[in-house]
Amino acid sequence: MRHCSVQVRGLLTRDELDRYNALIEVGSYLEDQSRYDLAYPVQKEIDLLILPAIERLKDKSRARDKATAEYLESLNSEDEEEE
Repeated sequence: MRHCSVQVRGLLTRDELDRYNALIEVGSYLEDQSRYDLAYPVQKEIDLLILPAIERLKDKSRARDKATAEYLESLNSEDEEEE
């Protein structure tokens, strides 16, 4: 089973995280039993489950980029006022 990143796991809700952990456990068991035909749909379900957390991570990144741009703009305007 492919795990998602720590950043994505940190943005899962409690229900999503519980479901993620259960699916990982089931998928790992299936892989241990060499039932890759059944592990594949479990992995696909995990991939769908983490999509909202990935979007939340992207939103955080966009907000951080916007705050950085605003800060840099404020520095530029202060420099222009001093001149």
